[in-house]
Amino acid sequence: MERSSHADRFAEMIGAAHVLTNPDDQAPFLTEWRDLYQGVTPMVLRPGSAQEVSAVMTYAHEQGLKIVPQGGNTGLVGGQIPQETGDEIVLSLSRLNKIRSVDPAGFTITVEAGVVLETLQNEAEKVDRLFPLSLGSQGSCQIGGNISTNAGGTAVLSYGNTRDLVLGLEVVLPTGEIWNGLRTLRKDNTGYDLKQLFIGGEGTLGIITAAALKLFPKPKKLEAAFIGLPNPQAALKLFSLAKGQAGPVLTGFEIMPRIGIEFCLRHLEGSRDPLEGTHPWYILMELSSASDAFPVRDLMESILGEAFEAGLVEDAAFAQNLSQVQDFWHIRHGMSEVQKPEGGSIKHDVSVPVAVIPDFLDKAMAAVEELVPGCRPVPFGHMGDGNIHFNVSQPVGADKDDYIAGWDAMNAVVHGIVLDFGGSISAEHGIGRLKRNLLAEVKPEIELDLMRRIKSALDPKNLLSPGRVV
Repeated sequence: MERSSHADRFAEMIGAAHVLTNPDDQAPFLTEWRDLYQGVTPMVLRPGSAQEVSAVMTYAHEQGLKIVPQGGNTGLVGGQIPQETGDEIVLSLSRLNKIRSVDPAGFTITVEAGVVLETLQNEAEKVDRLFPLSLGSQGSCQIGGNISTNAGGTAVLSYGNTRDLVLGLEVVLPTGEIWNGLRTLRKDNTGYDLKQLFIGGEGTLGIITAAALKLFPKPKKLEAAFIGLPNPQAALKLFSLAKGQAGPVLTGFEIMPRIGIEFCLRHLEGSRDPLEGTHPWYILMELSSASDAFPVRDLMESILGEAFEAGLVEDAAFAQNLSQVQDFWHIRHGMSEVQKPEGGSIKHDVSVPVAVIPDFLDKAMAAVEELVPGCRPVPFGHMGDGNIHFNVSQPVGADKDDYIAGWDAMNAVVHGIVLDFGGSISAEHGIGRLKRNLLAEVKPEIELDLMRRIKSALDPKNLLSPGRVV
């Protein structure tokens, strides 16, 4: 790659200050949160508009330059990190951070891809609306990356994945062409729904530069309870009871093991044990309603009262105010980051049918403990939609590098059990680089072939995020 000449051309397009060639300036863009990948790049580009992204891609296509789009760099499968070969240019969307329009009457908001998720949530709140996507990384992840990876989060139970929140997109194609599909229509049956190609496409088919998104009524009544239970079987019965009584009012149902709570108490600032005694498993349950008249607290008490009588629940704490609700969610959102100080952690973002979650947990936990004696399973996540983050921390005192070297072997064990239960090896984090080679083991050849055909049709030179997904 003729590094200096290409950098000069890009500087003409987006400004020299936004073409980063100094290693110190590039460093934040070249490593990811889990420290699994350390990328190398000739330059990081920071365009400031869709038109500048288009100019960059037009030139890259002409010159055969490989481009890796990057949002907030919070992805967990390495797709946003350039390869170690040093021939992939990082294109950061962080400067595309404008709120283009807000339509509270139509319950829509149109934003650029670099808008931080928490900023988007706050903009919705200003007009008494809710943008429901909620993630532990919401203070730094960007909506373009959320859409590109079809992020899940803690509100899927009631509002769906990110895919369900998108009305329209603006996308720069690998050729540099701009597709303006920023329609806010709820119904548009005029042919193929092209936006779906780019939602969950992980930056392999086009670069999302803006999105029109759904807003929802802001909850007027919200109740949360932190609940101690003896086992996942009791948690499943509680979920069935709660869903049966609350229906769409049930907006959160998260499962956590005791060891995860202990990690939070050790490493998460501002955390405290929500219950006086200790319990093997915990559920964070949330009910909410947009109506002031709906008796949400009475419903929560009714559900838990019946659960206590049935012997499903050992103890429960009700949030007395919004601050305590936030304290409960602080523990749940911190569940992943607190594993890092405990040493190596082998991750699995999987999903299984809700009805088999207890059986999956029993079987998978026994299997990894047999594979690595002394390892510490920390499975947690979205029990209401079947998505479990089956993370396994290293044995106390073990060598981190030696433990992480067993990543593939443990993946094989856990993923095998997931498939036995009819599940998926990637529930919400995507494929990226980390799981690309696993797809052939879990997808029929016709699906892989269709994916390759779509990639070839939109990116015939294979210049956009090469080596990811397919």
